[in-house]
Amino acid sequence: MTSIPQQVQDAFQPQFGKPPLCVVRAPGRVNLIGEHTDYNDGFVMPLATEGAVYLAVAPADVPSVRVYSVDFRERCEFSLDNHLKKGDGWIEYMKGVAVAVAEAGYSLGGFDAVLGGDVPMGAGLSSSAALEMATARALANVSGFDWDAPTMAKLGQKAENEWVGVNCGIMDQMISAAGQADKALLIDCRSLDLTPVPLPPGTAVVILDTATRRGLVDSAYNERRSQCEAAAGFFGVPALRDVSIGDFEARADQLDEVTRRRARHVITENDRTLQAAEAMKVGDAVELGRLMDASHESLRYDFEVCNDGLNEMVRCAREDDACFGARMTGAGFGGCAVALVREEAAPAFASAVSQKYREATDLEPKVYVTRATDGAAVVVDRNR
Repeated sequence: MTSIPQQVQDAFQPQFGKPPLCVVRAPGRVNLIGEHTDYNDGFVMPLATEGAVYLAVAPADVPSVRVYSVDFRERCEFSLDNHLKKGDGWIEYMKGVAVAVAEAGYSLGGFDAVLGGDVPMGAGLSSSAALEMATARALANVSGFDWDAPTMAKLGQKAENEWVGVNCGIMDQMISAAGQADKALLIDCRSLDLTPVPLPPGTAVVILDTATRRGLVDSAYNERRSQCEAAAGFFGVPALRDVSIGDFEARADQLDEVTRRRARHVITENDRTLQAAEAMKVGDAVELGRLMDASHESLRYDFEVCNDGLNEMVRCAREDDACFGARMTGAGFGGCAVALVREEAAPAFASAVSQKYREATDLEPKVYVTRATDGAAVVVDRNR
C-alpha cells in the first residue's frame, strides 16, 4: 500500500504539471489526561499521534493557494489578497490560517498543494488542528519565515476561533505544532509553558474509536463552559484552575448540584493531570493508569460527557489484563477512548477489545496503536 506522503507526491504532477518541492506533515493528537480543563486555564497532557495530515507543496508565482484533496477528490483555491469566507468546508481551515498569519505581519507567498491524511474526521483526534498546522508549516516553507511552533499554534487557534467559528482552546494546535517523539506534553493552558513528559517504559498508547460520533456537542460544550464560568465566579477567581481541592470542599455545599459536579470534575482533573505527569517522570504506569480510570469516572458522572459507546469501550479495555487504565478522550458525547497498555501485548489487546466491543454493540470500531511523534515538520525537501 502506498504511503500517504508518496500518494500526495504522486498526485502533484498530474494536478499542477510540475513536481512538488517539499512535503510537510502535521500530526493529530490524543489527550492522555486533562479533559475540559483547557478553557478553565488548567493543565492538559496530549501527545502527537502517528496519524497526520500531509501537504505536498510547491511555490506559486501568483498570490493564491490552490489545493487538491486526494481524500475528497476535490480542488479548491483562494486568494491571499482577497479574504472571503465561502461556506464551511475543509479549505476554510487553510484560508483562516493564511488570514491569521498575514494579519500577524508575515509576508506570504502563494503555493500549490496536494492534501492527504489519515486522522479520522469527527473522532476527536484533531484533524482540523492538523490541517491548520500543516498549512502554517507550508506557508513558512514557501514564504521563507522561521517556524516558531507556539506562535503558529496560537495563530491556528485564532483561525479556528475567528474564521471557522469554533471556540476551541489552545491544546490541539499546540500539540500538533510542538509535539515530541516518545513524549506527551504537559501544557499549562494559562502560561502556555510546555513540559515534555516521557511515556512509562514498556507501555503503548492505544486509540479506541467507538464508531459513534458527537451529537449536540456545540450546545453541550457551551453549556459546560458557562457552568464552569459560573463556578469560578462563585469562588471569586478568574478560572477554576485557581481553586484548590481544599477550597472547593470547604464551600462546595453552597453550589447547586449541577454546578458543584462540573466544578469538581475540573478541579480534580487538574490535580490528576499534574499527578499523572509526576507518575510518568518516574515511569509509574500503574499510577498513570489509575489516574486515567479516575478521570473517566469523573467525566462520566460529574461532567456527564460520556455516551454508551465510550463507557462500553472503556469497560472492554479495562477487562483486558494488558490494560493499565482507559478513559474517554476529547470533548466527549462520542468519538474515542484512549488506553495505556503493556507494549508487547498492544496488538493482541487491540484485537481482543475490538472483538468484545463489536459483540457488545454491533458497531465496528477502529483501534490504533500509536507512538508519540514530533509536531509539524518538513518531511521531504527536494531543495536539499
